[in-house]
Amino acid sequence: MQLIKKTNIDFVGKRKISFVIAALIAITGVIGIVQIARNAANMGIDFSGGTSVQLDFSQPVSIEKARIALAHNNLKEANLQEVKETNKLLIKVGKTTLASGSVADTITAVFKKELPENAFVVESSTEIGPSIGEKLKKDTLVAVGISMLGIIIYIAWRFDLKFGIGATIATLHDVLAMIAVFYVMNKEINLLFITAVLTIAGYSLTDTVVVFDRIRENLRKNLNEPLINVFNGSINEVLPRTVITSLTTFMAAISLLLFGGEVIHDFAFALVIGIVVGTCSSIFIASPIALELESRKSELASK
Repeated sequence: MQLIKKTNIDFVGKRKISFVIAALIAITGVIGIVQIARNAANMGIDFSGGTSVQLDFSQPVSIEKARIALAHNNLKEANLQEVKETNKLLIKVGKTTLASGSVADTITAVFKKELPENAFVVESSTEIGPSIGEKLKKDTLVAVGISMLGIIIYIAWRFDLKFGIGATIATLHDVLAMIAVFYVMNKEINLLFITAVLTIAGYSLTDTVVVFDRIRENLRKNLNEPLINVFNGSINEVLPRTVITSLTTFMAAISLLLFGGEVIHDFAFALVIGIVVGTCSSIFIASPIALELESRKSELASK
């Protein structure tokens, strides 16, 4: 099955433009990481500590009414989310609102008192202390760092250094791009988001390896061909496969985003962003970087 026929697109010819765009995205992502480290971003209770309670009411309850009820009981900072097409309400309270250990009971007591005619069931209740949240954040940063190191080692073993550098920078760009989007849109940074980031890092790497495999194969076959022709030809050869793979994965992520419910909405959104960015980076970042390094190596060898 092919959605597009044989193409002859100059993907790497305008690499300076793609490098500038990638640099701007990466800088925004670095700013986001700095803000996350300073706890200045929209951190979920996974990392900042707090309480999450999901209630299933017998009748619909508006967010505004629930917010007023909580505000009357010193919980005005609570974050409320409706679960679409249900009577469920997700309430998240940060670590500074009330003493840890009593928040979940306080929330249920508030709704029993303020909305006595609307019975509810506590579907889930999670409390994370500040020290656990801080440890989770440190462990997550270590896990992401180890993952990136593993990618470098794998690519260096599978290919040579120039391809390893290209793949590593492209994967790092994808991670920074996802962080940049979430930071700019003030979306919550939580463990589900980190899971999506690591998932996309693996997806992007796989896509890049497929392109690199074809480039390496064609470099051996076309020793006298200009490098830019070999790189462009290789990318065009695998483009139908890339389009099919990315489109089917994208459709699965879109389905999760539209029909997966409020709880995994941001996770699915991160996957959608990551799939688009990961597909583009394997073509417009990883391959052009490998081309630049290969060209410089050839120039040095010819001197």
